[in-house]
Amino acid sequence: MANPQFFKISSQNVVLPDTETLQAAVITVDVHTGKIVDIERGTTNHLPQDDIHVIDVGAKFVLPGLVDAHVHLNEPGRTGWEGFWTGTRAAISGGVTTVVDMPLNSIPPTTTLENFHVKRTSAEGQCWTDVAFWGGAIPGNQKDLKPLIAAGVKGFKCYLIESGVEEFPRVDEHDLRRHLEQLQGEPTVLLFHAELEDHQCSTKEALPLDPTHYETFLSSRPDTLEVNAISFITRLQEEYPSLRYHIVHLSSASALPTIRAAKSRGLKLTVETCFHYLCLSSDMIPNGHPEFKCCPPIRDESNRELLWQALMDGTIGSVVSDHSPCDIMGAWGGISSLGLGLSLLWTEGRRRGITINQIISWVSQKTAEHAGLSETKGSIAVGHDADLVIWDPEAEFKVSTESLHFKNKLSAFEGMTLHGVVLQTFLRGSLVYDGVKGNFDPRGPRGKLL
Repeated sequence: MANPQFFKISSQNVVLPDTETLQAAVITVDVHTGKIVDIERGTTNHLPQDDIHVIDVGAKFVLPGLVDAHVHLNEPGRTGWEGFWTGTRAAISGGVTTVVDMPLNSIPPTTTLENFHVKRTSAEGQCWTDVAFWGGAIPGNQKDLKPLIAAGVKGFKCYLIESGVEEFPRVDEHDLRRHLEQLQGEPTVLLFHAELEDHQCSTKEALPLDPTHYETFLSSRPDTLEVNAISFITRLQEEYPSLRYHIVHLSSASALPTIRAAKSRGLKLTVETCFHYLCLSSDMIPNGHPEFKCCPPIRDESNRELLWQALMDGTIGSVVSDHSPCDIMGAWGGISSLGLGLSLLWTEGRRRGITINQIISWVSQKTAEHAGLSETKGSIAVGHDADLVIWDPEAEFKVSTESLHFKNKLSAFEGMTLHGVVLQTFLRGSLVYDGVKGNFDPRGPRGKLL
C-alpha cells in the first residue's frame, strides 16, 4: 500500500531555479506539510520506492505555480465586478497558485488596519489560491502604514492621478513625503500607478473626437503622463533612497530611458508590465469595445516591441495580469485575463525565441521576490511550497466565454488561439485543478491568506 504522506512527480522537463534550460528531475512532496522535500536530477530513479506513488508526466513540463502580484479582486464592496471565489478559481485554472490583491477597488479599501481585517474576513474560505495583500497609501493615512506592515501587508500602492474611485484618492508630493518618512527603514515597498498630469498635459482636455473610437481614449492618456510620473518618482527616490520603489503596469516605452538612467544610478527601482501590453497593440483594437480599455492604455506596435526588448534586457523585471474587471455596463478601465497569462506569454514569446525558463522568471520568481514571498513561493526548490503546474506546451485552445472562469465573461483575448494548456495545478501538494477532467477540487477552496 502506498505511503500517503509522500508522492513524487517525474518529468523530463522541469523548470528549476538558476537554470536556463529545462531539466529532467523527480520532485518529492510531503503531503502533510505541503512542502517539496527532495529534488533528484534525472528521471532514472522514478520507479516507486518505499511504496511512494510516482506521477510520471513524461515530456510534459513541470513548472512552479505562478505568482500574480497585481490582481483586483474587489471584495468586499464591488463583487459584481469580481470576488475572491471567482477570481482565484480563474487563477488556479491557469496555473496561478498565489495572487496578491490590490487595495482597491474593494469597499472599504485596504488603507487602515480595520479595513484590512474586513477584507481578510471577507476572503476567508473563498480562495482557491493562496492570497497575499497590498495596502494603500492615500492622503492622511501615513500613521496607518506601520500597523499594516505588522499585520502582513506586502507593500503600499499609491496613485499620482485620480484612481477613478472616490475612496482611494491620489497623493501629491506633500502626501508622499509624509508617507516616506514613515516607511524609511521598514521591510516594505512603495508601488506607483505612474501617470501624472501637469499644466501641459491633462486627461480632462476636450478632444473633438468620436468617444467610441479607441484612438480617442488613447489620445486622452498620452505617453507624457507616464514619463512625467516616472521622472518625478525617480527624483523623489534620490531623496529617500533606502526604500524600494516599484512601477506598476508600465505601458509607455517612452519612459524606459528614465528608468534605465535611474537603475544606472543605483536606485532601488523595479518595474512590471502586463500581459496585455505585450500581447496586444492599439492597431488590433476595434472601436466600440470597452473590454480593451485600461489605464495606462495599450499603445502601438512599435511601443509593444520596445517593451519586449526591455523585458528581455532586464529593464522590466516581471509580468502580471492587472486583472481588473467589471460588468460591461460599468465600462471600467481594466483587462480581464486571470487564467490566461501563461498561455499568452508562451504564444507570443515563442515567436521571439523566448524560453519557458525566461517566462517563469518573469511570472513566478520575480513576482514572488517583489511581493516578499520568495522564501516559499515562485520556484521549485526544497523547502518551498509544493505549488506545481503540469503543463502541455504543444496543446492549444481558443479563448471563449466558456473557457473563462472569472465572474464577468468578457475579455480582450476572446477569439484568440493560444498555445500551452494547464493539465493539473497542485497547491501545497494538493491537486486543486484537473484540466484533463475539467474539474476543480471537490473539497472546495484550499487557499491560505498569507
